[in-house]
Amino acid sequence: MQEEPWSGWWIQLQAKVDRMMEQMGEKCPHASVSGVYDDVILDWWTSGFWPGMMWILYDMTGKESYRQTAWSWDERIEQCFLRENRFHHDVGFQFLSTAVIKYKLTGDTDARRRGLQAANLLAGRFNLAGGFLRAQNQADRPGGSIIDTMMNLSILFWASQESGDPRFAQIARAHADTVLRHTLREDGSSHHITVFDANTGDVKEYLGGQGYSPTSSWSRGQAWALYGMANTYKYTGDSKYLDAAKRTANYYLSCLPDDCVAYWDFRVPDVTGEPRDTSAASIGASGLLTIAEQLPPEEGKVYRKAAESIMQSLSQNYSTLDRPEFEGILLEATGNKPVNKDVNVSLIYGDYYYLEAMAKLMGWDNDIF
Repeated sequence: MQEEPWSGWWIQLQAKVDRMMEQMGEKCPHASVSGVYDDVILDWWTSGFWPGMMWILYDMTGKESYRQTAWSWDERIEQCFLRENRFHHDVGFQFLSTAVIKYKLTGDTDARRRGLQAANLLAGRFNLAGGFLRAQNQADRPGGSIIDTMMNLSILFWASQESGDPRFAQIARAHADTVLRHTLREDGSSHHITVFDANTGDVKEYLGGQGYSPTSSWSRGQAWALYGMANTYKYTGDSKYLDAAKRTANYYLSCLPDDCVAYWDFRVPDVTGEPRDTSAASIGASGLLTIAEQLPPEEGKVYRKAAESIMQSLSQNYSTLDRPEFEGILLEATGNKPVNKDVNVSLIYGDYYYLEAMAKLMGWDNDIF
């Protein structure tokens, strides 16, 4: 595919985000219903994605407006440590896309400190018996682990490099190894929730979570898995993680419908009338590009072309690039179908990974995750 489609969509995307900056002001967006983004609490797991979009655009364009909009977010999110402190395994999502990228681009030492503080919190959630990072803060599930955590490992690898302390990377690798043993299936599909006995480390059960059932294949979870394993290979150079990323990616691609945009779960018995999940599509596309860049050119080309097909379909059929009044970039995202929450909406993480993938197609190589 020629560069020209990406160039045109990239220009439209910048104009779209510029308009959203005016529309949303200081909001902390999560879901956009009927074209208006909500405003959630700052310690919600998605709080880093909107400023993360600003930092990518600043890195790509040098425009001061993006830097100014993004600048204070890591400080504002940090203030939540001093209040109720509801942070959990998703501090990677929140601080990689705010503090860590801010430090990389500007050298701000307070941002570095905040990134290391977040890594310390995540490392403190490590369960030694089971070799996993505890996910959310449910009192009744101290042994809960979810596939999403694979994407948060990058802040531990970064902290190890930045501080010279190997324990962060050791914890990240231990969690990834546990995912390989207990969460990823042989065919490349993934469980969403693995519940361990917090005292012994034994697997107690699998739960469907945001997927159709415990034995199904939640499409966004598949995207987290392929991208997270690719990142783990990027930081470690250990081929078993690249092999896992490819296996998961191959499964993901084999399940896509003709227009390359995933349904919310790959194992719903009958997809008639079932919603898509454009966030699973954009995350998958960006992860496929990360896999492609770490492979020999001929092999990597297969994954890049698959990512391009997804991005073309999203841009042509599911985007609001030509609807300036709409707060949100991708339509038809699905948050949590089993409880009918945030179905057929725009989701800020779907928007973030769409922008991230588009930036990669335009040559951006300063990855946040």
